[in-house]
Amino acid sequence: MKKFLTHPIGIEQGENVLFSEFAEGGDMWTGQGPRERRTHVRFKEAFRTPPMVQIGISLWDVDTSSALRAEVQAEHITAEGFDAVFRTWSDTRIARIRASWTAIGEVAHPDDWNIS
Repeated sequence: MKKFLTHPIGIEQGENVLFSEFAEGGDMWTGQGPRERRTHVRFKEAFRTPPMVQIGISLWDVDTSSALRAEVQAEHITAEGFDAVFRTWSDTRIARIRASWTAIGEVAHPDDWNIS
């Protein structure tokens, strides 16, 4: 459980195309076996501490001739951003993926002291 102190809470949302490989014949569309794509997402304004990030697929363009195998995760979360990671495996063919995300966490207060 993430517990917030007395600081204000910020919420940022966004969407990112993680890849689009149909036109170029990239290995998410033509390959087999384990495959992964990472996209670094940078927050518009840094949080005070690393936020909680919820991520999900908002668009998928897939071949339906095989089973759909996919995973999307937020990794390496910092106060400044995170990596949106998409993975698939076996003979699943993915043409395009877009992910939506929401970050919720503490933000700086104008009255905070910065003692360095």
